[in-house]
Order: sequence, then C-alpha cells, then structure tokens
Amino acid sequence: VIDGVGGIQIEGKTELEKAVTPNLDMVAREGVCGLMDPVFPGITPGSGPGHIALFGYDPVRYQVGRGVLGALGIGFHLERGDIAARINFATVDEKGLVTDRRAGRIPTSFNQELCRELEEKVKVEGAKIFVRTVKEHRAVLVIRGKGLSGEIKDTDPQKEGLPPLDPEPITREAEKTVSLVKEFISQAKNILSSRHPANMVLLRGFSQLPHIPSFQEIYKLNPACIAVYPMYKGVARLVGMEVLSTGETLRDEIETLKNNFDSYDFFFLHIKPADSSGEDGDFERKVKVIEEVDSLIPEILSLNPDVLAITADHSTPSLLRSHSWHAVPVVIRAKTARVDDVDKFTELECTKGALGRFSAQYLMSLLMAHALKLSKFGA
Repeated sequence: VIDGVGGIQIEGKTELEKAVTPNLDMVAREGVCGLMDPVFPGITPGSGPGHIALFGYDPVRYQVGRGVLGALGIGFHLERGDIAARINFATVDEKGLVTDRRAGRIPTSFNQELCRELEEKVKVEGAKIFVRTVKEHRAVLVIRGKGLSGEIKDTDPQKEGLPPLDPEPITREAEKTVSLVKEFISQAKNILSSRHPANMVLLRGFSQLPHIPSFQEIYKLNPACIAVYPMYKGVARLVGMEVLSTGETLRDEIETLKNNFDSYDFFFLHIKPADSSGEDGDFERKVKVIEEVDSLIPEILSLNPDVLAITADHSTPSLLRSHSWHAVPVVIRAKTARVDDVDKFTELECTKGALGRFSAQYLMSLLMAHALKLSKFGA
C-alpha cells in the first residue's frame, strides 16, 4: 500500500507519471490493472476507512475513530467501553488562539515528558485517565469509566488563528463524557501553560472499540502487518493482524518482509512517505519516494508471492496538499491473472485495465480468488 500515491497533473503529469518506474511498470505489464474507489465516487476518505476497505470491510458499516486507531497503534490495551481520542499538542497565543496545531512538531522525547506529567497530575472524578505518546506532537487520551460515550465533537478547529473548540455531545448519552473531557482540558491547559510551544491540547477522533470480525475469521489467513507509523499498526491490530517489529525506512520494511516471509500467508506492507510528501505539497519529493519504492519491487518479486497487489488507501495530490476523492490505481499480479494491455502503473493507464473501476472493499475477494482460495458459489 503506497499511501496517497494517486495525484493530479501539475504541468501535465501526476507524480506517478513524472516518476521513472521501470519495475512498477513491469508489474503492470505482467498483471491486471484498474481503478478503485476507497469509499464511494466523490468521497474523500480518511486513512482509517481507506484501509478498512482495503481489508475487505464495508467502511461505512465499520466506522472506526482515529482515537481507537491511535491507541491500538501504540499497543495500548483498550477495554470495552473505553473512550480514546487523538491528542495534538498545540501552541496557543495570549488570546487563546491556535498559532500552530502541531506545536512545531515537538521532539518525541518532549512529548513523552508532557504525557507523563499529564497522566500523573490530571485527576478526574469518576474516571481513570491515560495519556500516552504516539510520535512528535501526537498523543492519545484514553478515558476509562462507566457509562461513557464517544459521540463527541472534536476540539481541534483544523485551522490556525481560531480558538480551540469546546467539546460538545453529539448524543444525549455523551453528556457525562463531555463533562469529563472538559475537566481534562481545563487541567491540561493549566499544567501546560509554561511548556511552550506545547501549551495546549487539541482533541479529535473520540471513539470506542468497535465490534468487528477478525481477518482470520473471514479469510482463514495468518496475516502480518509491516508499517512504521502507529496509525497503520492500529488499523491492522483492529482486524487481528500481527504487527511485526521493523525499522524506520523502506529498506527496513523490505528486510522485515524477507525475514518473515515463510511465517505468514498474508502481508500488509504499508509505505507512508508518498502521503506525507503529498500533504506537504512537495511534488518532487513524492516523485522521489515513488522511485525509491520502485527500486525495491524486485526484492519483493524475488520472494515469489502467489499474488501481489500494489495500490493505495486514497489519493493525496501534491496540488491539494490533502487527501482527495480521486480513485486510486491498482494492479494484481498472479499466475491466474487475465493480463491486460496496460504497460505503465499510472492513474491514466490503469483506467484502461481489465479490472475496470470498482469499490476497494472488493479487492480482498479478488486477491483470494487469484490465490485459488475461494470455493465455487452455488451448485
């Protein structure tokens, strides 16, 4: 999964079209190609629903909050009924306006110090508070108690120059939880007042652990996840994948795949930097990331997988500096593939592929079919 690989043309070319990708193009020639809509045409997905769909689940039916994914991503053991929310440490000025939603991307070591202080000092009657580091400015808040609800609006205004929003209940059942969240924010604000640039917390993605069938239950596979960022480890753990320990680079991820290839029969290999480059509006860096991924494709092919799919969870065009609704390219390479005449792995070329355009939640059934793991339907 090359996160956010889809783009929009700048000076006539997308990032995929600009990149020199002989190996991705070879896979396209040897496989069958198409385009996928992560949710529905025209809908811009978050990373959670984008991956839920890739794993074969209906992303509308199985909606998972960012807080839960963040907590699972760092290996926090959530209990049924816990409320989890993502924290952004942020900077506010003397007027209480947000001047930096990410607090200058503070070092993770400073984040850890702040989380320890908040967890030790914040006391909320009727609930237990956990505050844990994710990375840089990102952390997770978990509230444990009775009768809680995650139906709460975010406090992150999503823009600088505005004050943090007050938490508001979406349903009446969430009123108790909102009062606890307000108390946490009030105490956190006082504790952080002298800890510039991280002198405020912004909360979003309030959620509870959903009931979702596991990957093993559905597909009878032994799946593993190889990812660097906690968010993607979280969505993998949610569906029951084992998260393998790996390093920080693409090279590290490939080595982890090679070292574990004989121990599992399904791998979710997540590649983040294309998405980060797109969100930063850095067209050339995204091109370079795609070319680096391309250079590692032969090492994946050398493992001789029965089925290889290369795709994305959503598009992140550098032009927009954000996720977008644009369909993502996909190629399936297998001995059982009905090879089409696509010869380059790009958005435009994949529109010509024999897979056509389909919903991402059907990708897993196609992969299972190409692996000869599905029985005939009906008599």
